[in-house]
Amino acid sequence: MRSEQAEAFLGVENSLLGKRWVPRLDKAGEARAEAIAQAHGFEDVLARVLAGRGATGETAAAWLDPKLRDLTPDPSTLVEMDRAVARLADAILRGEQIAIFGDYDVDGACSSALLAEFLTAAGAPPPFVHIPDRILEGYGPNIDAIRELRARGAQLLVTVDCGTTSHEALAEAAALGLDAVVFDHHQAPEELPTACIVNPNRQDDLSGQGALCAAGVVFLALVALNRELRRRDHWSAARPAPEILAGLDLVALATVADVAALRGLNRAFVLQGLAVMQGRRRTGLAALMEAARLDGPLKPYHLGFVLGPRINAGGRIGDASLGSRLLTMTDPAEAASIALTLDRLNAERQALEKTLLETATAEAEEALRRSNRISCLVVGGDDWHPGIVGLIASRLKERFNIPSFAFGFKGENGTGSGRGLSGANLGLAVRNAVDAGVAIKGGGHAMAAGATIARARLDAFRVFMNDAIEAQLAGAPTADILPIDASLTARGARLELLQRVEKAGPYGQGNADPVYVLPGHSVAGATVVGADRSHIRARLRSGDGAQIEAICFRALASPLGEALLNGRGDTFHIAVRLSVGAFRGREKVDAQIVDLAHARA
Repeated sequence: MRSEQAEAFLGVENSLLGKRWVPRLDKAGEARAEAIAQAHGFEDVLARVLAGRGATGETAAAWLDPKLRDLTPDPSTLVEMDRAVARLADAILRGEQIAIFGDYDVDGACSSALLAEFLTAAGAPPPFVHIPDRILEGYGPNIDAIRELRARGAQLLVTVDCGTTSHEALAEAAALGLDAVVFDHHQAPEELPTACIVNPNRQDDLSGQGALCAAGVVFLALVALNRELRRRDHWSAARPAPEILAGLDLVALATVADVAALRGLNRAFVLQGLAVMQGRRRTGLAALMEAARLDGPLKPYHLGFVLGPRINAGGRIGDASLGSRLLTMTDPAEAASIALTLDRLNAERQALEKTLLETATAEAEEALRRSNRISCLVVGGDDWHPGIVGLIASRLKERFNIPSFAFGFKGENGTGSGRGLSGANLGLAVRNAVDAGVAIKGGGHAMAAGATIARARLDAFRVFMNDAIEAQLAGAPTADILPIDASLTARGARLELLQRVEKAGPYGQGNADPVYVLPGHSVAGATVVGADRSHIRARLRSGDGAQIEAICFRALASPLGEALLNGRGDTFHIAVRLSVGAFRGREKVDAQIVDLAHARA
């Protein structure tokens, strides 16, 4: 991103959303774009998008066609991986009972399903899979669950997407004679629990794979385990090695849903995983797509905003094990039943979220009125549903562009979730809050974190997080900046161009969606749409009469909505995201309005 001192794009210093528009490319970036265009014959827009995401003339071709074989590291480069894989291989060959303890979110469900599927294919006894109840058990392995798994005969405990900070629970496992292996990716403290912990975010791990979600870590573990079992002559004609790449659908789903950075290996995971998922070979996912009324080509959007929320719905307000069970299911009728249940729970979750968001937004607005020095919003209330607070934090972060936490209190303690912005490490800040005694427990990664705090310490947590995030952001630009990739016209936003630009994706966290400006376009018409009547659909017209239709999400009560509905005939510079969509089986241009600025004569 350009410095806030860079010249404003089209002179927009203060858009309707209060943003300063700046070119994404500085002079060095412009030179990279020109080199890419000359080396490969790409049009200017594609070259600029690639350069804005770090590609060069030498790497642009590989960027557009990332190969898993080129980007996958040797799993042994992760600390403790060889030890973990050896223990798993021993358990398989001895026929030991393995218990999998997963988190209750999409990443946990996918990680649990990946591991359980491989173990079963390898001939191990069907593993016990335990997904904790969010309300009754909370996050991560707990002593009662471990005692129960041990009593049922578990000989090896494997935690996925959790466990890195679970000192007491894993100490209990060791006391019970239960070996423990942890596959995780969350921020790790300096002192680790007693267990074999594979986590690229360990402080002593130099693998460079810290951007992986837990499912990505598990995938690398399965690559290594497959190799180890082959070395031990375990595979045969009667028991062939499982097709590991078939699990990339789950890795892709977890990577997008967990907001992992879509760069390097993660991009390859998502691209390859989408191709696997498109075949609908996994019975549970096929049923969920049917329940969600998904048709046509799958995009990262569908993973993050359609399938992911439905899998999460069980852990938020229903049976936390539903998602993991669905992903390993082979009976179509049973899968359809669970998929419909998750679809219903998701609708209930949406209704709860809408009610709670109104209260949380009012509290946030009042806090911002009282102080102009808030680097981290922290809100909370009695009986705020613990399965919804993460969504509330996400909505507040989106609305106010500030890292945000939301807590639900019951009794003397509260459980909360936070969502961050680039440049601030929320998980690290929470770990420091725990070390300082401000939070009872907590952790996470850069963009998302969770914490448990005492009701009496809410203000102390608020002050601590505000100071911590402010310190992390010290020296960062203070203006709210919108990086612009290129300018286009309604006529120039061609389907063929966008199809080529999409190959630089998938876009998301760490690989930002391109933002284009339609300069000097007028609003030819606008209407309110959507089930909750909060979105605006507008027709935008360029000076040569060409038109493009665009949507502006959740805009009704915003300055964008007011301008679109009341500005017919007015001329604006219009910032949009453009992508390839589908309608009745045919591809088309989709446009989303993200900001507006009055075009000055």
